[in-house]
Amino acid sequence: MKKRNSGNKHEKKYQYGTKDRRNNLFKNISLIIVSILIVCGVAFYLKNINNLNLQKGEANNQLIEDNNDKDTSEKNINQEETKKEPVKKEIIISVAGDFTLGTDTKFAYNSSLPAAFINSGKNYSYFMQNVSDIFTKDDYTLVNLETTFTDSDVKIPKEGEIFYNFKGPKEYVNILTNASVDGVTIANNHIYDYGKQGINDTINTLKENNIDICGEGYQILKEIQGVKFGFLGYTGWEYSNGLKTKIVTDINELRNKGAEVIIPYFHWGIEKSYEPYEVQQNLARFAIDNGANAVIGSHPHVIQSMENYKGKLIAYSMGNFCFGGNSNPPDKRTFILQVKANMEDNKVVDFEYKVIPTMISSRNDRNDYIPTLATGENKINILNTLNELSPTLNGNIKDEFFKLNLK
Repeated sequence: MKKRNSGNKHEKKYQYGTKDRRNNLFKNISLIIVSILIVCGVAFYLKNINNLNLQKGEANNQLIEDNNDKDTSEKNINQEETKKEPVKKEIIISVAGDFTLGTDTKFAYNSSLPAAFINSGKNYSYFMQNVSDIFTKDDYTLVNLETTFTDSDVKIPKEGEIFYNFKGPKEYVNILTNASVDGVTIANNHIYDYGKQGINDTINTLKENNIDICGEGYQILKEIQGVKFGFLGYTGWEYSNGLKTKIVTDINELRNKGAEVIIPYFHWGIEKSYEPYEVQQNLARFAIDNGANAVIGSHPHVIQSMENYKGKLIAYSMGNFCFGGNSNPPDKRTFILQVKANMEDNKVVDFEYKVIPTMISSRNDRNDYIPTLATGENKINILNTLNELSPTLNGNIKDEFFKLNLK
């Protein structure tokens, strides 16, 4: 009985030992699994951290590259802007003298301009046939309209024993338009020859036919190839404070409206005199001192000297041109003056000038009212005369574009 009891006890003890080992094994395995999970979790975390840092680094690098690309692009744009060439252009203005498109009833009809017009078959292109090509090819043409276009028969009395009242029919405006004349100055001693009706008829006729007007309260502000040009007209009999104030006011007004180039056209001087006198010189120089780019003049019925004043041109008298005021004037010389404005980005760089010698008639024995380009001895004579009269231009006046020396 004792031996059996002893075996049961041993058997029971073995059972307990086996159970403990199993528990320990389970604990060990659980610990290993937990450790593996912790190690894997740490590794996964570290890997994600590294990936985030890598992505952040790549993003920073991309941002740096983008900024570098932007800086390079901006630099290239700035370089392109620096290298951009200025826009250059040339604008040519033609100026001519007295257009007296009409007559005085005192004159013999058969030799008058109206008779020549009728004999041409009322051809509006007849008188300007030899010069209109020049006016067509330029950018703007300005002349002195020394007549009225009116139906009035009421002449205004004038001072002196000999005086003239000029007029032509309103249809004569087509002589201007057919010749590509763009603008006129009406500031002269004949615009009131037929009183208020005469000037009103003339102005209305010009406006109806799109001819620009300067003088007598009118200004021309014309945009040519994107550049604004201003033209003014004055009668300059006296160097008065009133006229000087008007000149300054008009020039400033045109500048404020954007005019890049301003040219006044004066009616002044002594008839048949080839030299300007003090009033002309003072007015012209005053206009330039106050902003004019050049000065043009007429009235003496002959050409006068030119002057280089502070590097700017004064043409004191253009002479006659298409002149119905005399059927056979002794001096038929005239010229077309061309002013070329050299522009960069719509700003004036400098000016060039060209004198085109012209005769007021296609024949020498009388006035047929057909201005014609001078040739041969007539051409040489006109250029030589202008150079002799104009010492400040140093003999440079010619029928090719030339520049003035700055003074």
